[in-house]
Amino acid sequence: MSSPDPAAGGPAPRGRRRPAGSSRRARPSRGFDGPVPGTPADATPDAEPESVARTIALRKLTVAPRTRAQLADALADGGVPDEVADATLDRFEELGLVDDAEFARQWARSRQAGRGLERRALAYELRQRGVGDELVQEALDDPELGDELETARALVRRRLKGVGSTADPAERERQVRRALGMLARKGYGVGVAGRAVREVMGEAEQAWAVDGSADDADDGLPLP
Repeated sequence: MSSPDPAAGGPAPRGRRRPAGSSRRARPSRGFDGPVPGTPADATPDAEPESVARTIALRKLTVAPRTRAQLADALADGGVPDEVADATLDRFEELGLVDDAEFARQWARSRQAGRGLERRALAYELRQRGVGDELVQEALDDPELGDELETARALVRRRLKGVGSTADPAERERQVRRALGMLARKGYGVGVAGRAVREVMGEAEQAWAVDGSADDADDGLPLP
């Protein structure tokens, strides 16, 4: 008797019975050599710690420059072992991807130019980001940082724009207090802040006096 032919619609021959509790072996994926960064598969326990560390660090650096301490915190939050984190960050430093000294310089320049922060405030922000005291001091000694008094004057000029022309002493006093408070929040000491406000107030009052004299002179001219 011939065996049934499956192509002819007959019953398929029976194979060997699969042992109870066994499962079909998954086919290996083709052209896939690792989890895609940012996907759930990338965060699975099967991922190599070194791969996880590189992925986390590169993802953070893609968004913005980071200090070594900031990246170490991110790796710890991601469950990366300390020894793997240290080795990864050492390698990133060798490649120039992590440079606390350059981070501190650029941070100080940017924050002073954009926010007008005084050096004490800059030092506080850098230490909050894990920059060591020596590198903080190097960043604050950067000759490209602007003069603090001139930076304070520029801030006060924006704050007190037009205040010299007001005839209300109470309003002028209020504006001065606001300017002093603004400088204090940016880290300026009492001496620098007070000098900047006094000098800018003097400039404003002098300009107002000149403008007022010119207006009075114009009023006395005969009309054409």
